[in-house]
Amino acid sequence: MVNLQFTPDLNSYFRRIGYAGPRDASAETLRELHWRHAISIPFENCDILLNKQVLLDPAHLERKIVADRRGGYCFEQNAYFAAALRALGFEVKSLIARVRCGAPAGAITPLSHMALRVRAGTREYLADVGFGGAGLTVPLELGVEGEQATPHEPGKLVYKNGDILLQSRGGDAWRDLYECSLEPVPAVDFEVANWYTSAHPQSFFVNNLIAAIPAPGLRYSLFNREFTILHADGRVEKREIADAVELLSVLSEYFHLDFSPETRFTRPEFD
Repeated sequence: MVNLQFTPDLNSYFRRIGYAGPRDASAETLRELHWRHAISIPFENCDILLNKQVLLDPAHLERKIVADRRGGYCFEQNAYFAAALRALGFEVKSLIARVRCGAPAGAITPLSHMALRVRAGTREYLADVGFGGAGLTVPLELGVEGEQATPHEPGKLVYKNGDILLQSRGGDAWRDLYECSLEPVPAVDFEVANWYTSAHPQSFFVNNLIAAIPAPGLRYSLFNREFTILHADGRVEKREIADAVELLSVLSEYFHLDFSPETRFTRPEFD
């Protein structure tokens, strides 16, 4: 069960993400923690394709993300990040969102993503270390109109009828990532959404192997057998992974995910 009041081992977590800064609840600390988490802990759904259950209980999250140096998807990473922020004195509210990225215009998508509303001093921010792809590498300030700079693509929050729409700019075009209410939801809603995302036969995450992590000036992503490097200047490198051995090598070299040589995922399938 999700425990939104779980207190993590901050010393071990900070070593995991290479953070040695202040432990105050300031906007500067929030930004630096968000950045360090984003570039250190990969977005990935490997457990689903190893036929393992995605658990959100505190002990499991601590073991997987910190001790075992794994990643996870939104419910895992943002639940853990929220717990770390609360332990430092931040006020954090957990939000649930509808993903718009890749969805047809006008389509109603399920509530299947966790994001965070964080107060630092007198200001509030949208924080999210678990979206993957073009997700945030630093928080965006709530209430600000227009684009906000990040170490990667600029982001923007569009406000409509009490909800927010997160957008990311690629080149000259803005793309929708997700939309959500700013009202917090109870932990049970994340349990239901996590079950659907990790276990429903039609879930995107059940049918595809996905990994993503940003680095300074770069974004690495894996979608089944396609490995992509996106450069800050817009250059894109793509290659198809030939076999299971190369797949494990890519996961280790670029996403810091080390599996035993005999590991085989249910997706992608190799000849």
